[in-house]
Amino acid sequence: MKLRDRITYRRLRRLPLLSIRNWMRRVVYWVGAVLVSLVAIAFAAAANLCDGAFHKALAISPYLALAIAPAGLALSVWLTRVAFPGAQGSGIPQVIASLEMSDPRKVQAVLSLRVAAGKVILTLLGLASGASIGREGPTVQVGASIMQALGQALKLPHAAQQRALVLAGGAAGIAAAFNTPLAGIVFAIEELSRSFEHRTSGVVLTAVIIAGIATLALMGNYTYFGVTSAVLPIGSGWLAVLLCAIAGGLAGGAFSQALVRAAYGLPGHAGAFIARRPILFAALCGLALALLGLASDGSTYGTGYAEARALVAGQSNLPEKFFVLKLAATIVSYCSGIPGGIFAPSLAIGAGLGRTIAHFLPAAQPGAVVLLGMVAYFSGVVQAPITAAVIVMEMTDNQQMTIPLMATSFLAYGVSRLVCRRAIYGALARKFLRAVEATAVVEDVPAPEGLIDEAA
Repeated sequence: MKLRDRITYRRLRRLPLLSIRNWMRRVVYWVGAVLVSLVAIAFAAAANLCDGAFHKALAISPYLALAIAPAGLALSVWLTRVAFPGAQGSGIPQVIASLEMSDPRKVQAVLSLRVAAGKVILTLLGLASGASIGREGPTVQVGASIMQALGQALKLPHAAQQRALVLAGGAAGIAAAFNTPLAGIVFAIEELSRSFEHRTSGVVLTAVIIAGIATLALMGNYTYFGVTSAVLPIGSGWLAVLLCAIAGGLAGGAFSQALVRAAYGLPGHAGAFIARRPILFAALCGLALALLGLASDGSTYGTGYAEARALVAGQSNLPEKFFVLKLAATIVSYCSGIPGGIFAPSLAIGAGLGRTIAHFLPAAQPGAVVLLGMVAYFSGVVQAPITAAVIVMEMTDNQQMTIPLMATSFLAYGVSRLVCRRAIYGALARKFLRAVEATAVVEDVPAPEGLIDEAA
């Protein structure tokens, strides 16, 4: 081969379209996105089975919860500390923290497949015990862990490429968990990475779209909370926007502030007792959870998916105090120290809040006010207003409510900031980062006691 031909050949190989290594990287993203989708679907099915098993036990006697919930929560905390250190929390703060880490060993400690497996197992155990937790946050960490493992197998040389993989995996996890691809993209931009880089945008978009296509192909074009045609007329009905934004922002901000404070530890004898007897404390939280369940006729157990769906459809016979009791059950579940997310419970709490507000607004459709309450409270909790509006819009397939949902979400975000000045996931991620830096966590070294209650 002549020198000129060799030079031309080398130049052609460097073209992105003809680069074998670039195509290998693309395939990694595509394969990873499909794997994330498959795991999310299996996780959702297993979660439904665990929740169903718990409710079958309650059908025998609702008082069985007084034994199942304390034992299940205590076992979950014990397994978290002994078998799966690092699997605590929802998973979203850990993914955010991993994006800021420069030490590959620390990233691997947070996003290992062992931790991901523990997250799934312990979240399922929590649901089987009646805890008010969700699977969507854990799915984010699982998705990021899968992409991290694929990146290690490919031995990507640049930290930016590994970061893009993690970001894509987390976003694909949200897209697959809720069957909401657009929400997955917005979540990656607004929550997982506050400085979304142009060079990572393409891979994130591709991974989210492929995860959405895989979920759609396997599960069909379903909407998480069903389809609603509720609308909000201009005029007196828009009073609902203001009321829901204020109530949801205040309640969501207070909830976030409570969880952040709990993560940093309670003062005095209470904090000392929790530090000394975490498993006993988890059992006491399980007892409180069972009592809340008995007071709510069982409506506070689990993710809240069925309750929120019924509220959106206007077919709910939930007690009027559902909003308050579900809020208390979610706080208790979080404070117990078990793994599990707050996405689905927050949406259910918001739906209950909207139903309550709808009683005072006869000019507005109840279904529309339920959606506004849902987006207001969720925006108040996560302080990511675009994500909140998009995720509720996609989960209910209702584009007619886009403007009211966006307006409510942004107003609730502003109100929430008056109560809780730090976004919950960002605050918990910063605490997690400080704890990791202080303890030099690596894959084969158990996480210190202080890491157990890092994240919501």
